[in-house]
Amino acid sequence: MTRATCEVLVVGGGPAGIAAASRAAELGARTLLVDEGLALGGQIWRASHVGHRAGAARRWVGRLARSGAAVRSSTSVIDIDSARDRFRVVGDAQGDVISIDTATIVLATGARELFLPFPGWTLPNVFGVGGGQALMKSGMPVRGKRVVVAGTGPLVLAVAASFASHGARVQAMAEQAPRARVARFAARLWRTPLRAGQAMALRARIATTRYLTGTWVTRAQGSSRVESVTLTDGRSSRAIECDILCTAFGLLPNVELPRLAGCAVGAGSVLVDDRQATSVDGIYCAGEPTGIGGVELSLVEGEIAGTTAAGASASPRLLAARARLRRDAEVLTSTFAPRPELLHLANDDTIACRCEDVRLGELDRAWTFRQAKLYTRIGMGPCQGRICASALECLWGWPREGPRPPIQPARVAALLAAADENPVT
Repeated sequence: MTRATCEVLVVGGGPAGIAAASRAAELGARTLLVDEGLALGGQIWRASHVGHRAGAARRWVGRLARSGAAVRSSTSVIDIDSARDRFRVVGDAQGDVISIDTATIVLATGARELFLPFPGWTLPNVFGVGGGQALMKSGMPVRGKRVVVAGTGPLVLAVAASFASHGARVQAMAEQAPRARVARFAARLWRTPLRAGQAMALRARIATTRYLTGTWVTRAQGSSRVESVTLTDGRSSRAIECDILCTAFGLLPNVELPRLAGCAVGAGSVLVDDRQATSVDGIYCAGEPTGIGGVELSLVEGEIAGTTAAGASASPRLLAARARLRRDAEVLTSTFAPRPELLHLANDDTIACRCEDVRLGELDRAWTFRQAKLYTRIGMGPCQGRICASALECLWGWPREGPRPPIQPARVAALLAAADENPVT
C-alpha cells in the first residue's frame, strides 16, 4: 500500500476538479487530485485518440500543471472514512492501493447519462449520447456509418456534429422536448452571444440533417446489432435504418461517494452552501454532483470550492458568475425535462438490468429495490445499479439504496487493504 498526505484532496479530474485543484494549489495548499481516467478531462474534456483537446481544456490542464498540484490518474476511490479532524480515503490504483490522509476534500465526481429502457436498447451499437462521443474520441471508426442521435438537450446537436465531422452519415437528430420549449430556449441564447455562435456553428456543420423536435425513440431493431430505429412524435412513427444509435435522456449527478461520506443530498444533488461546503465539515463539492449545469458552471464552482478548501474567500466575481450560470442551468433543466411518454416505452420483455439480464416482467412494482436484488440479482452487476436503479427510480419511483463500499468495482486485494485501513467498527 502506498500512503500519501495532503491538505486538500480533490476527487475527480473533470472541469470542476481541475479548477478546484488548480485554485487550491495556487493558494499554497498541498493539493492532490485523483481521477479514475487514464488522463485528465473527465467525460466532457476527454482527449481524442490522437491527443487533441479543446482550447479551454488545454488552458485549464496547463494551469493545473503550473499550479504545483500533484495528480494521480487511473485511481478509483473505493472508500472514505473520517477519524478525528481528518479523512482517510482509499483508492484502487491499478496494481497498487493508495491510502490518502487529508484534512479537506473536494468531491467533483461528475455525472452519468440517464438511460430509460425501451425494446432493443441493449443491442450492440446502441450507445448513450455522451458514450458514443467518448468512444469516437477513443478511436472508434465511424466513417461512412449511418447514425441516429436521439435524446434531449444541447448535447444531441453537439454529438451529431461530432459524428459528422468524423465522416459519419447522420440520418436524424431527435429531440424529445416539444418544439415550443426548444424555440424559447433558442431565443434565450441571444442573451449570450458566445453560446448562440457555438450553436449556430454546430448546426451549420450538419445543416442538411433533420432536427426533429418532440420526437423520441420507441424501439431499436436488429439481429446481431442495431439495424434500424423507430421514432415517434406521439402521432405517427417512422423507421430509420442506421448502424449506430446514440440515445439517452439527460444526465444524473454522481452522488454515491458524497452519500457514502455522509453529505446531505436533496432532489438527487449534493446540497452545498455559498462556499460549496457540504453538510460534512471539511468536505466540499463542485460541478455536476451539485446539479447539472454544464462546463462553465462546473469551472466556477470548482474555483470557489478550491478557494474555500484552501482557507480563503471566493471573489465576488466568481459568486456573481455562479448565480447567473445557475439561473441558466434551471432554464436548461426545465426546457429539456424528460416527457412522461418516455416512462412507458418498456414492456415486460424489455431488459431492465443489462448486467444481469433481468427483464422488467420479472419485477414487481410492490417490491423495494433491495427485494428485487434478492429475488432477481438486479443491480448486482459491474455497474452496481447505476443504470437500472436510476431507471427504476424514474419509472416506478423506487428510491435508490444507500451506497456501500466499494463505490467502484475494485480488485479483491484492494478491498482487503481498504478493510484493514478503514475497519468496520
